[in-house]
Order: sequence, then structure tokens, then C-alpha cells
Amino acid sequence: MITYVSVGLLALLSLSIPVGIVLFLLGFGIDQFFSPFPLLRGLGQMVWSASNSATLIAIPFFVLLGEILVRSGIATRTYAALDRWFSWLPGGLIHANVATATMFSATSGSSVATAATVATVAMPQADKLGYDQRLFSGAIAAGGTLGIMIPPSINLIVYGFLTQTSIPQLFLAGLLPGLLLALGFILVTAALCTLRPELGGARRVFPLPEMLRALAELLPIIVLFTIIIGTIYRGWATPTEAAAVGVAGALLIAALTSGVTWAMVHDSLLGTIKITSMIMLVVIGASFLNFTLASAGLGRELQDFLNSLGLTPFWTLLVIVAIYIVLGFFIETLSLMVVTIPIIVPLVIEMGYDPIWFGILMIVLIEMALITPPVGLNLYVVQGARTRGSMTDVMVGAIPYVLMMLLMVAALIAVPGLALYLPEALASR
Repeated sequence: MITYVSVGLLALLSLSIPVGIVLFLLGFGIDQFFSPFPLLRGLGQMVWSASNSATLIAIPFFVLLGEILVRSGIATRTYAALDRWFSWLPGGLIHANVATATMFSATSGSSVATAATVATVAMPQADKLGYDQRLFSGAIAAGGTLGIMIPPSINLIVYGFLTQTSIPQLFLAGLLPGLLLALGFILVTAALCTLRPELGGARRVFPLPEMLRALAELLPIIVLFTIIIGTIYRGWATPTEAAAVGVAGALLIAALTSGVTWAMVHDSLLGTIKITSMIMLVVIGASFLNFTLASAGLGRELQDFLNSLGLTPFWTLLVIVAIYIVLGFFIETLSLMVVTIPIIVPLVIEMGYDPIWFGILMIVLIEMALITPPVGLNLYVVQGARTRGSMTDVMVGAIPYVLMMLLMVAALIAVPGLALYLPEALASR
């Protein structure tokens, strides 16, 4: 059955059918060919159960927060400020791309939104200042992936919802690996541009007074991040409530900077509706598919397959990592998460691994899927913001950052404390 499901999934995706519809179609097929029970009769209850959750309300709020930041001009001013602080490094403005993506990730929660924001602002500068198009584009695509690691993260919310794991603890667990990954991207860029200076364009040094004045443009993002994360960990708000407070804060900041117009509000709400509808269709479709897979016995079949290999938990974990890397080439990231979590996570927990730690490990693998062809969404987002060149340029430019993600996967496996230190430190208080 594993073979039939995998082939069916890839075949339907290759027909450019929307991912949410693909998941429903697979569920219908499993019901007809592999299940002795009429599972279709449970569709209504499954749709209601999957969508009737206060936790998921955080998703449209975080999407709306990102839309407001982009359309009000806050993201553009943040990029300009970071340009003044990072352009003296080898690689120049490329570091500002990564730094802006990191800061925007701390409020957006979406990798695609982060990549789109930075690409829209940054790509016009690549030609103007003589940067290598491949590395410049690849850095934006890679930096955008931080949106699903650094809290607040929509993907971590979905993971917590599906595994009944503490979302605040997941947010804490993702903070240190996310920052380390951003630092790794900066180090990789600096090393490449030191070895080949022509990749990095002109290094620019700004007067100290101008750099200090630019810090004021960073305050809105810092304040929003402090409000959202602070209210969660002080126990004043749930992630959903904190997201709502963040939206109110973003609107207030936009109003103070003359960024609120009826057109901006309209476009932000419309963008939120489109993105949230896509996410919820995938979540609901995956819930029904997972219900049919479990009823048809795929979980037991996969568990029996892994047990038949006779591997230790460590080597079984490496097999799971390899499976995610391969599937990430072909399946959209949110779909990959919601389809595999109900099957893989129970096996991981049974082997004695921490579900919070595995959630962060999975997110790194999902990040990698965002910048690996042929389905890497961030590659298409960045290519869409370019005025010339082919998709191959973005793919080649992302390779050094994919290698850094592989290094982070190895680091998390070797040192689980990278993800567990902050949650355990908070729990001990």
C-alpha cells in the first residue's frame, strides 16, 4: 500500500492539481481500494474536527501580521536599516538579505511570505550594485526558510496541533537553532565572498551616525517580536491571543508611520484570506487522508517495514531523515508535514526521542525542501521577483545554504540540547 499511495501522490501532483484536493482524492482512493469500512461516511466529522480548533485561529492572524508589515512599508525600511549595518562584511548586501529575513521571520511565521518580502525589496539592488545573481538570489531563498523556524511559526503551530505538543515550548525550541542557522548562512556567505570577492559586489561602509539613526527603523519589528513572544511566555496570552495582539500592534505601528490606507487594509485582508484558505484546505485534506491511512493500516505497515530492517533507533532515525529529504524534492512542505506527522512521530516517540526535539529536526528538513528543486517554493518566489535569468541560477545559488542545513541536521542529532535547552530551562523555573 505504501507504494500505491506514494505513486498516486506524485502522479496527482504532477497533474498540477491543488495539493488540498490531491489529499482528498487519495483519501477517497484508499477508502475504495484498501479499507473494509465505508470511511467516506466519516468525512463530515473529519472536516469539522480538523477545523474546529482555537489553536488554528493563530494561522490567519500571523498571516495578516506579515501582510501588514509588507504592505505598510515596514519591511522595506527594515531592509534599508540592516543594509547600513551589514554591507561592510564580505558579501555586502547579501548579509542584509539574511538579516532582514531573520527579523521578518520573528513576526511573519511563513517562509514563503518572508522570501517574497525580501525578494521584492532586495532584487532590484543586485543589478545596481554588481552582485552575483546566483548567490544573491540563493541567499534570499535560504533566508526565507527561517520563517518556519524562528517563532512565531505557522508550521510549528500545525506540528503542535497534530502532535498535541506544547506550542510555546516548540517556539522556544526553534529560537536557538533558527538563530544559529541564520548565523551559519552569514558565515557561508562571508567565506564564499572572501574566497571569490567578485560574488559579493561592492562593500560599503556608512557613517556611524547614519548607522545609529537606522536602528530606529528596527524598533517596530523588535517591539512586535517582544510583544508576541513575551505575552506567551509570561503566561498573559495563548499563541492565538498573542497573534491577535501582534496584528493590533502592527496596525498601530503602521498608523504611526503613515502606512495605513484603505487599499493597504483591503489588500492585506485579501492576501490573508487566500493564504489561510490554502493552508486550511491542506490541513483538512491531510486530516481526512491520515484518517483513511490509519484505518487502512498504513501506520502498522510502515512500522513493520522499519522493524524488519533490524536497525537501532539511531539508524532508523537516519532512514527517516533520508525519507524526508527525498520526499522534500517532490512534495510541498506543509503537505509533507501534515501527511507524515501522524505516521512518523508516533514511531519516533516509541524509539525514545523527544517530540519537541524531533519537531525542530523536521522543520530543518522542511526548510531544506523549500530550496531544493523541483518543488522548492522559495525558489519560485525569488525567481518571480527577478527581472532576468533562469530558475537554474537560484537553484545553484541555494546549494551552499542547503549544505549548511544538512550541517544543522547533524548538529541537532549530535547535540539535542540545541533545541531542548531553552524549553527545559523555562520548565525548570
